[in-house]
Parts: sequence; structure tokens; C-alpha cells
Amino acid sequence: MAGLNLKGINKIYPNGYHAVKDVSFEIEDKEFIVLVGPSGCGKSTTLRMIAGLEEISDGQLYIGDKVVNDVHPKDRDIAMVFQNYALYPHMSVYENMAFGLKLRKYPKADIDKRVNNAARILGIEELLPRKPKQLSGGQRQRVALGRAIVREPKVFLMDEPLSNLDAKLRVQMRAELSKLHKELQTTFVYVTHDQTEAMTMGSRIVVMKDGVVQQIDNPQTIYEHPVNRFIASFIGSPQMNFLDCKIVKNSDKMYLDFFDSNIDIPEDKIKIIKENHYVGKEILLGIRPESVLIDDSNEGILAKVEVTEMLGSETYLYLNANGYNIIARVDPSIKASVGDDVRIKFVTDKIHIFDRESEKAIF
Repeated sequence: MAGLNLKGINKIYPNGYHAVKDVSFEIEDKEFIVLVGPSGCGKSTTLRMIAGLEEISDGQLYIGDKVVNDVHPKDRDIAMVFQNYALYPHMSVYENMAFGLKLRKYPKADIDKRVNNAARILGIEELLPRKPKQLSGGQRQRVALGRAIVREPKVFLMDEPLSNLDAKLRVQMRAELSKLHKELQTTFVYVTHDQTEAMTMGSRIVVMKDGVVQQIDNPQTIYEHPVNRFIASFIGSPQMNFLDCKIVKNSDKMYLDFFDSNIDIPEDKIKIIKENHYVGKEILLGIRPESVLIDDSNEGILAKVEVTEMLGSETYLYLNANGYNIIARVDPSIKASVGDDVRIKFVTDKIHIFDRESEKAIF
């Protein structure tokens, strides 16, 4: 088994496009790490450089304690699972899973043992005689995983492996991949644009934008403490609400002024505001939908209900407050119809404040 270490990795194409910019992070042995970000952010290019399918323009890549920049992909002891399965249609499931081992001249008995063991782990033993065209999308994905498992690699690389599956099957396969990681006790590096996959599967998440790593941490920390507006908006569904506010100090009290509504600032955050000289300045307030509450005291911010989405266990209210769109995630017992006026308030110890210019988190 092995960890990975990326030190100042860059990818610059011949046309001058700088796809990956000075990416540095360590992946521990047996860790499940997820690279996530919007299309074109450089996550798949980073994965392909780890695999050896893309040349590294600058920087060093370590697998274990060995620099592998110039090591051929087949000699890196990694296995990659692609989005499109890449199965040979004329071969049976068994033959697809065994093919890579045959090329490496493994003994027949060893091949048979590995293929059957991988099929048992994935629950596809009865599929071994079938051809890919006889399989569902989920079954094909398991075969693609099986082909990687039989290699017994140091590192598994997965590039959007669930994107071709329907929503229900994606949820099921997420759980199965997490169980597979625990059983195999191997390093997993997983690429996705789906923040739900990232949040539910990764022990740590690497969030990327425009080829640059924005934040690396465990899912809960990234959700609760995003370092900038991009991460706050990208991680979480529905996304965080953002409002333009001004920090106001009145005698010994400090609050956020939003269209004549005063939003209290938590006591433990006042020192941060003073030290960074934000008193009297315009800032960007961020608040998650679950921290927007319906205020029965009739003293909160006035908002009009524009859309409601009932999801059984919860309801999303799409509100308009002084021209700002605000989403509230509320209990379905709260009855609000389109066109209704409601009063809302925010859970003050859950508010986030961002610098208007740099968009970095103040807290």
C-alpha cells in the first residue's frame, strides 16, 4: 500500500493553457480522498497526471517515497476506473476482469483466484459468463471496478465513475464504494463534479477551481467553515444564501444592517471584526438554508414566498426579501403558500461573513 504526495504540480499545454496550477497536497496511505469542482477546474487532469496519462509540466509526484514523474503508467502500480466503463464487448465478464492479468503473464490459477475473489467482493459471481451487452449500467460499473481490484494496486483512481448511472443507482453505488474501500484497505483517489458524492464518500475533500486548490479538509469542516465564497456556494445543496449587508456599531452593540433589519453578530465574532477593521464596512453575509427560520414573533425580515418545494421530510421555500432571493429549508409542518408574506430570522451563530472584494471568509 502507499500514499501519494503532489509537490507543486503544474500542467501547461502546448497552446499555453495552464490547466493545473501549483497543486500540492498529500494523500495518506489507505485514505479515500475526493477531488471536486466544476467542469474545467483541473481535477481530472490532476488525476490523469497521477495515473501517468498526462505529462507533468512542473513539480514532483511521489507514490510512496518514489518520484514517478517519468515512470510509465503500467509501472506505477495504480488502477484506474473510467466514466465509460471501457469494457471489451466481445469478452465475457470473467475475460474482461482477467485480461490485464493475462497481459502481465500471471499464472492461470492466480488469475482465477483473483477474479473470483473480486467477483465475490462485488457480488457479481453469477455474471462472470455474461457479455457486457447483457448487463445493466450498475453491473457494468461493478465489472469495471472488478477489473481494477484484481490488479491489487497500491492506489485506485476513479474518474467520475458513477456519472452514467441513474440517480437511485448512484446513491446505492456510493455506499458500495465506501464499503469497498473499507474492505480493500487501499488508497482511493476519486474525481467528481457532484458535491454530494464528495461529501458522502471522502474522508477528505480537495476543492478545485480554475486549476487551483481552494481548500482541503474533511467534509464537515468544509461545509461549516468554507474559506471563501466559491466554496460556500459550491458545497451544500441548496446552496448558501448571500446578502449584501453593512456592519454597524451602535454604542456597545454591533450588528449587520440589512434594509433596516438588524441581524445580531455573535459575541465571539466581534473581536475578529474589530481586529480586521470591518466596522462600518459593506460585507457579504452567507447563511445556509437550514439556518433560515420562520419567525412567529412578527419581528423578523419581511419576505414573500415565490416557490415552494415539498420533499416529504422537508420543504424548501424560495423567498424574496427586498429583492434578494433567499432559500429556507423548513419543516413540512410549516404551511406557507406562494404569494404569502412571512417573517424570517437567521440562526446568528451559523452566519458567515465574507469580504466583498476578495470574497475570502472573515468568519
